[in-house]
Amino acid sequence: MSEFDFDLFVIGAGSGGVRASRIAAGLGARVAVAEDRYMGGTCVNVGCVPKKLFVYGAHYAEDFEDARGYGWSVGETAFDWPTLRDNKSREIERLNGVYRNLLKGARVTLLEGRARLVDAHTVEVDGQRYSTERVLIATGGWPFVPEFPGNEHVISSNEIFYLDQFPREVLVVGGGYIAVEFAGILSGLGANTRLLYRGELFLRGFDQEVREVLRDEMSQRHNLELCFNTDVVSIDQQADGRLRVELNNGQSLLVDQVLYATGRVPHTQDLGLENVSVALDEKGAIRVNEQFQTSEPSIYAVGDVIDRMQLTPVALAEGMALARHLFGGQPIALDYDNIATAVFSQPNIGTVGLSEEQALERFGKLRIYTTRFRHMKHTLSGRQEKTFMKLVVDDASDRVVGCHMVGSEAGEIIQGIAIAIKAGATKATFDSTIGIHPTAAEEFVTLREVTRTVGG
Repeated sequence: MSEFDFDLFVIGAGSGGVRASRIAAGLGARVAVAEDRYMGGTCVNVGCVPKKLFVYGAHYAEDFEDARGYGWSVGETAFDWPTLRDNKSREIERLNGVYRNLLKGARVTLLEGRARLVDAHTVEVDGQRYSTERVLIATGGWPFVPEFPGNEHVISSNEIFYLDQFPREVLVVGGGYIAVEFAGILSGLGANTRLLYRGELFLRGFDQEVREVLRDEMSQRHNLELCFNTDVVSIDQQADGRLRVELNNGQSLLVDQVLYATGRVPHTQDLGLENVSVALDEKGAIRVNEQFQTSEPSIYAVGDVIDRMQLTPVALAEGMALARHLFGGQPIALDYDNIATAVFSQPNIGTVGLSEEQALERFGKLRIYTTRFRHMKHTLSGRQEKTFMKLVVDDASDRVVGCHMVGSEAGEIIQGIAIAIKAGATKATFDSTIGIHPTAAEEFVTLREVTRTVGG
């Protein structure tokens, strides 16, 4: 009989924690999971899932307009926020139940309460202590709001999904994917929206050309204004509840809501880390080695809390790899290269591999292939939105090292192409592939003319 109550105690029932616990239990480990907020973590509750549902909802206004070019008359339309909000919440509650059942089916002990580390082998939940051979911290990230006068009046992506009333005038602050996505969602649902970012251009780290294309497309939306090189100085709440926002350019705005999407930080508060030898980096993320082991040998961490790549599929892969390593004896061999991702902006971004800037640093000479065209759907809808596609090719090897798209269903298209990029496909491979006609995706295999050559 083991001297411990559990072989693995997981703190956090998000994507990485649940996956690790289920795999570990399936390999015979005695596993407990503690969660003090909501089953499924950020992605299910205040992240990917509800956000994507809102993105779907935000597209209907344009769809109704586009339908006229195809002979459909839809009459007068109106958006009802409580219907979208509450239908979304019911779906999230269903998914919460799915996660509970998954853990139950795997014979994992679920403890719903705040877990704190007492020492390297003891975890306390609601006054009850449990001994464990190993601990896995999978508590994810948390929205970051900077300090400034009036910051108590803003909301984050945690609260936007549950507003009592839909704002008519809204300010979104930030330059990352969450800010860009919610600017599109809110404007699509009918709010007059300003996206404010202190830098030159949003989505730092993405391909520069992709960033510029998205800026141009978003700038055409009739109720969305982009404000760069601008920041908030202070916010004051007025007698009627509205918010007066003072900007560093001397401008003053009066809005119903201010959404701050200025990044996320590792969620390590009140975990009892002061009781163990778990080291944090300069950003507050938990330091781990290649086996996801912290500086305290019995404690491990995966997902957003280690801040490698803040993506749900990455947390899932890390949790699964760790469980198989600890309880199945398998080596950890996670490859973080060529991980596809999408930004559910309007229009969408899909990307896999290196940006042109990153590829130029790594390879001596590149061939760049691009195209920008009006989607076939819009030849009748009348919408002026353009689709953009780009291939970044290492000239020496002919290998496609980056693939980028801005346009409808970009994420769906790039997911398939990611397999080819991961397999090391060359431009010749793309050229020899026969496309599906008529689709937007076929453009990726019909790009023949080099747009430009860089480097070398």
